[in-house]
Amino acid sequence: MPILELDQVSKSFGAVPAAEAVSFAVEPGEALGIIGPNGAGKSTLFNLITGNIGVDSGRVLFGGEDVTRAPPMRRCLAGIGRTFQIPQPFQRLTVFENVLTAAMFGNRSSQAEVSGDCARILVDTGLVAHANVPAGKLTLLQRKRLELARALATGPKVLLLDEIAGGLTEAECGALVDLVRAINARGTAIVWIEHVLHALTSVVNRLVVLDFGRVIATGEPAAIMASRQVREIYLGIEV
Repeated sequence: MPILELDQVSKSFGAVPAAEAVSFAVEPGEALGIIGPNGAGKSTLFNLITGNIGVDSGRVLFGGEDVTRAPPMRRCLAGIGRTFQIPQPFQRLTVFENVLTAAMFGNRSSQAEVSGDCARILVDTGLVAHANVPAGKLTLLQRKRLELARALATGPKVLLLDEIAGGLTEAECGALVDLVRAINARGTAIVWIEHVLHALTSVVNRLVVLDFGRVIATGEPAAIMASRQVREIYLGIEV
């Protein structure tokens, strides 16, 4: 059974469709990439999955349960975690306090129950040396790692990643890819929106291509990137 499934999900803003009968499924432990030009509806799709935006029609299923009308908090507690394209930490809280807050509210647990898990997440994400540093003083790579750490602290079964490689150097990007790959190897399903294609395709085993809110292709990364339609629409190459 898929861990996450979108069934004919549609959403429009006025006369502009942001998602048009989008259907796909994510299997437990899978790594799925979503690509498409700017304005294709990728981030809107994440907001529909997390419940930050309501669908006009269609269904969102998680673990076989219809969560289409469920509020964002319920979906988070069920196991849907996400990062945002622009990291949004609590600037004045320390790195550890940011992760602790996510763990307590994302799991409805006490500080004593989640402190150990938070410490392990900081080790896994390479932030343990910065545990007592205010989040507002972090570098871009560190903020992106913190964004990921906070999402992990909620205990996700599916982790939605929104352009976490953007703005990083090649070395920083490589380190982040290794981290995402390790998270996926431990059994967390990944759904990753990314414009840094070499990073994305080194992790995911399937790609979904969006254009103007529609799924125009899905399949194995090498085949998708070799597609004439994808090259013309996504890469802007006239074939």
